[in-house]
Amino acid sequence: MKQPIAGVTAPQTREVTVMTVFPTLGAFSTGRLMGRLCGVQLGYGIFTLGNLFALLLIPFALALFAYSLLPWVLTRYRLTNRRVTVQKWVRPVDERWVDFDRFDTIDIEVQPGQEWYPCGDLVFRSGATETFRLAGVSRPETFRHTCLAARRGYLGAQQAS
Repeated sequence: MKQPIAGVTAPQTREVTVMTVFPTLGAFSTGRLMGRLCGVQLGYGIFTLGNLFALLLIPFALALFAYSLLPWVLTRYRLTNRRVTVQKWVRPVDERWVDFDRFDTIDIEVQPGQEWYPCGDLVFRSGATETFRLAGVSRPETFRHTCLAARRGYLGAQQAS
């Protein structure tokens, strides 16, 4: 199929992936606890209690990372030209999603411990109501910006047709 602009597909034609991100360890409560411990700045220079915790927690962080890769735990966040989805399993299955017309703003909430990774939760809102949440998104400002740009494109295409 020929396209006027390479890689751009109208949402009415078919759903295509714009961007996919994987949650960080900050999506898990255990990961946030490790982030809080590693963020302790008590000490001098590089010799801080947080850096000591970081060294001691390496085996636990690796175990949590390995757990996040298990087929029934593996999660990814997929932005398409129509919606934002949470996908599970090795072969992606849409578990839940939010359509672009169900939110108007996206807030970033950084929970305690997430700042160490750096990550945050994206909170999709329609007015003051929370409609959807993505936990532990790495560098959330970038994904937020891309989601809002895709939403603007989708709504613009809807208005034009």
